[in-house]
This record gives sequence, structure tokens and C-alpha cells, in this order.
Amino acid sequence: MSVGIRHDDLRRRNRAMVLSAVRRAGQPSRTEIAATTGLSHSTISAISSDLIQEGILTESKPSETASLKRGRPQVGLALNPEAAAVVTVVLSLNFLSVAVIDYAGQVIAEEQRRLDTLTMPRDELIGECTAIVRRRLEDPDLDVGSVARIAMGIQGITDSHARAMLWSPITPLTDIPFADILEKEFGIPATMENDCNMMAVALQWRDPDRYRDNFIAILLSHGIGMGLVLKGELFTGTHSSGGEFGHMIHRPGGALCRCGRRGCVEAYAGNYAIWRNAKGMSENSEPVDVSDADMRALAAKARESAGPEREAYRKAGEALGFGLGNLFALIDPAPVAMVGVSAAAFDLIEPALREAIAQTAGGQHSKSISFDTEPNELPLIREGCAMRALTFVDQEIFAPGVHARTGATGKNVA
Repeated sequence: MSVGIRHDDLRRRNRAMVLSAVRRAGQPSRTEIAATTGLSHSTISAISSDLIQEGILTESKPSETASLKRGRPQVGLALNPEAAAVVTVVLSLNFLSVAVIDYAGQVIAEEQRRLDTLTMPRDELIGECTAIVRRRLEDPDLDVGSVARIAMGIQGITDSHARAMLWSPITPLTDIPFADILEKEFGIPATMENDCNMMAVALQWRDPDRYRDNFIAILLSHGIGMGLVLKGELFTGTHSSGGEFGHMIHRPGGALCRCGRRGCVEAYAGNYAIWRNAKGMSENSEPVDVSDADMRALAAKARESAGPEREAYRKAGEALGFGLGNLFALIDPAPVAMVGVSAAAFDLIEPALREAIAQTAGGQHSKSISFDTEPNELPLIREGCAMRALTFVDQEIFAPGVHARTGATGKNVA
């Protein structure tokens, strides 16, 4: 019996390796998969034949360029888009988005809504989240039976084990078990994730050369958040939101933050904080929701001439720089991705940021610290949620190979 168990474990591991290689490479040949995984050609041929027969993989036609090369063109393997699907839900300040994504990772349906998350009652907020998912699942063009997982990303402190949002600056409500609610409502396995962690997951998939072993994703938007990867693994802390960079203290007793405390990094670098300083408002002023258009206009004015707008961005850079410098003193310098609408104004932020980093123990090699920018966080958060869900389907549903069409709950998923 033990030999049989070991054989099943080996088969599952090998199937998982092949699926992972195809997902990362797109349409690799069997020879390329062998080079990536170290599996023998005969093993890959047997596994790929099974996965094709089960409807999980398909063979892709050789490209025109490949057909011009000498020798027989190699046939690539691709993920079958119809094998399964996942649903992503992203909830942020006054904004809700849902997308249905096929097994190959392409968005096949989506919907977005503006909400007043700061004032909505608990039942209404939960109702909006379930209603938007229901509308997508009721799409007559969607095979609901193919949906294998729902992944929700939310700003704030989440607990992926308790499957709940513990606290978020986007709402005064706390302890909402969104994953349990969605799973009970639709009978589909669901997960709850921190939005910045999902940005980091997406970056690993998009650019594995830059974002591999150690890197940081910083959200520069309504709030300041962080996704942190150390030695190739996402740092999640005790629950799942270990990287609360925005609520590290920059100046004790300083400016009012959305979290209700004072002096946080976010209270100087969040959109509302930059706006507050640029408009000469008191640091005690309640944070307000500033539109992306207003932030772009503010940045344009700051570029035109020196004044309170430019000074507001300098203060933001200083707060971010001291925060990052202190972090680098613990983990060593690492590549940084700045994500969100204020990342488009990084030219205004960077000088003060680098100057502040250079004053910290973590800034001894500040010139070697590299930054990249991405002005829209939604695609990254959604992509991270999707990849987290799809890799679960790969590893836990399709890799075991007991029945490729049966999902984690015993339902048909393809």
C-alpha cells in the first residue's frame, strides 16, 4: 500500500510540475518543459497525453516563424481556457470590481461599481458584494459549473485563515467573513486576501526576473499599503496582512491618519494627505476621498512651479523614504514597485524619498535601490487574485488527476 501511495504522490507532483511549466511559459514545447522541470521526455509525453485527454491542456499549432526553421516544428502545449474558471472580487475605497477569468488567465467578463463604502451599513455592503458576483454567474454565456474558485482582495487587515476582513480604512465595519459568505451563497470555494499581497503575487508572474527572491510592492493611492516578498515567499505575518507599511509611524503625534492614529506614513503620503498639505489644510483635518483626476491635476501643477503642491509631494517622498530606509535596515535593499495613481507622480516623490533613504542605516547603498512604477493597481490586484486561485486549481484539483472534471467540492468544474 505504501508503494502505491508514493507512486500517486510522484504522479501528482509530476503533473503539477507540467501544469506549472505551461502556466509560466504560455505555450512551451515538451522539450522546453523537460528543460524546465528536469522530467524525462517519456514522463512528459505520458502526462501531457493524459492532460490533453482530460481537457486540461491543448496542443497549440506551430507559429509561422517556427515553421521556417530547419527540422520538424515542435508542437506547443497550452492551457485549455474552457477547463475551468475563477472569479475575482476586488473591494477598495468606494469601488467594487468583479471579473470572471478562464483557465488560461484571460478575463472573459467583468463589472465595476462605485459605492460609498465609508457609510454603507454592513448588510448593504455584503449585499453589494454578493449581488455583483451573482450577476456575473447568471451570465447566460458562462458555464457556472466551470467556476472552481472565488478569490477576493480587499484593502486593510485580512485573515486568510479566518477568511475575513478584520479591519479596513475603507469602512468603519470590522470582522466581516467575506469568504464564508461568498462560499455559502454560491457553493464555490472562496478565499480572502490582502490587496497589496495580491499585487506582489502578480508582479512575480509578470516579471520573474526582476521580482523573484526579495522585492516590495508599495501602493500609492487613497491609502499606503505594502506587499513584501522575502526569499521568494510572500510575507503575510500572523494573519495575512503582515506588511502594514502605511501605518508605520513616521512622526509620533503627527498628522491624522485614516486609521484614527497620528503620524503614520500614510498620513503624509496617501492621496488625501498629499491633497491636504497641498491645499494648506490642517493636519488635523479629516481625510477626504480625492479622485484620480484631481490627483493627476495636482501633480501637473506641482511640476509647473515650486509651491505648496510640490512641497506636499516632497513631504510624501520623505515619509516613504524614511519608512523604506528603516525597512531596508532589516531586510537589505530590494527592488521596489510603486503602484497606484500617485506612482504616476513618482518624479515628484523620488528626490526626497532617496534623500531620506540615504539618511538611514538601510540607505548605505541607496543608489543600488531600483524603482519601477505602475499607475493602476486594479489589474495587478485582480491578476494576483486570479493567479492565486488558478494555481490552486492546478495543484489541488487537476494535479491529483483522480478526475480532472471534479472540483474541490466534488462539483463539476470544467
